[in-house]
Amino acid sequence: MRLMFVTSEAYPLAKTGGLGDVSRALPAALQRQGADVRVVMPAYPRALVQLRDPKVVAPLDPAFGIGDGILITGMFPDCDLPVYMVSSATLFGRAGGLYQDDAGNDWADNALRFAFLSKVAADLALGQTPVSWLPNVVHANDWHTGLVPLFIARHDGPRPHTVFTTHNMAFQGNFERQQVPDLGTAAGADFEFYGKISYLKAGLRYADRVTTVSPTYAREILSPECGFGFEGVLAARGPDFSGILNGIDETIWNPATDRFLPAHYGARDTSGKHVCKRELQRELELPIAPDVPLIGFVSRLTEQKMADTLIEALPWIAASGAQLAVVGEGDSAIEAALIEAAEKNPAVLAATIGYDEALAHKLHAGSDILLAPARFEPCGLTQLYALRYGTLPVVRNTGGLADTVVDTNNLTICERTASGFVFNDPTSDDMVSALSRALALYHEPLRWQLVQLQAMTREFGWDRSAGAYMELYRKVTGAAAKNGEKREGGEMAALRAAG
Repeated sequence: MRLMFVTSEAYPLAKTGGLGDVSRALPAALQRQGADVRVVMPAYPRALVQLRDPKVVAPLDPAFGIGDGILITGMFPDCDLPVYMVSSATLFGRAGGLYQDDAGNDWADNALRFAFLSKVAADLALGQTPVSWLPNVVHANDWHTGLVPLFIARHDGPRPHTVFTTHNMAFQGNFERQQVPDLGTAAGADFEFYGKISYLKAGLRYADRVTTVSPTYAREILSPECGFGFEGVLAARGPDFSGILNGIDETIWNPATDRFLPAHYGARDTSGKHVCKRELQRELELPIAPDVPLIGFVSRLTEQKMADTLIEALPWIAASGAQLAVVGEGDSAIEAALIEAAEKNPAVLAATIGYDEALAHKLHAGSDILLAPARFEPCGLTQLYALRYGTLPVVRNTGGLADTVVDTNNLTICERTASGFVFNDPTSDDMVSALSRALALYHEPLRWQLVQLQAMTREFGWDRSAGAYMELYRKVTGAAAKNGEKREGGEMAALRAAG
């Protein structure tokens, strides 16, 4: 199986969130299962400097008025995973964030930037570049690559199959028509969305198969509440749409080997976790108190992640006798409220504005409880990291959170399935109720350690999920062949056979 994995970010080359983690871990897991995987992504400056064994392949044909494109190949810095980088100083060679400038404003040319990325990826897949390697399947991810299935589907001739994954339906890539380059179609009429052009809709409509990142989220986004206007498009896909749960990269997120931790530990011996807690308290300038429960919150500071609800709950947390460590960035008003609260309550709250990879690892290891609520959550990775690190998560019953955390009660403790604390309504009252149950169990050390052990032994590595994706790839290629679709022939078939 030859697989092209197209993404806008991949850890450690470039990352803003969970998509970056998935785009490193899933291709590596697919590679372990025998797939010949190549990642395609933009050549951001931060990514280029980390690329191992970089080589310039060739200049790229001009597209959408961009004539400075170059294709660069290399390897991920931390594994033997090949990557094709789409370089353009005009589009990607700039300071600032991947999608926004330093002031937090979306780049004005994002429609052009990711149309160019998608066009180059499609050309690679169709054998229209000097690269001879050609995929059986192209797997595109999120709105940034939503045009890839469109470009491939419009090709008049043999083509690879396409899979499109939406990681979060709230991010849609909707642009005013004048922002979108000429895509060679009737003004995008079939992927128009309330007068705008939607790159997400293009991916949902044109891919051979569509997936999202958890089974529960797949059901939720068929409803108006979570579908953000695309529930009808998804419903029309019928059995071509499914949910496959994300996993975690256990070579990176492993308390027994994590390079960021001051001490290592595992399910058989958790003594190192106590060292991690002490050092986290020291680093965040919280009182070093081994018996005081430490609640961690590492997330985007947005309404989706219920960060506004966290602000409402701060007085209760301050009175509970617990400590709270927050790491994240997002809504400026929420950031300001956290900073003010931390200044008033330095013995209770430590707030770090901005994302710090090392600190995120330390927080998962040093905290006793991870607060990971959400109004909606496609999958969520932080709760999976927390389970692995013996930090019991408090989550809302939605999306991937519902698929991965089993609420703790007398029955689930006896059944040895309990792994965290789950609440239903996106309110501070419901969240505080779940936190209260977590703090009560923390003060019952034997029962706490039993649930902690159950959490740490849950299996959420990528191999199972990668197996589900491999089965999907086999189905889409096999179904097409069985249905007699025009597939490989002539020169392209010879190139594919050559691998």
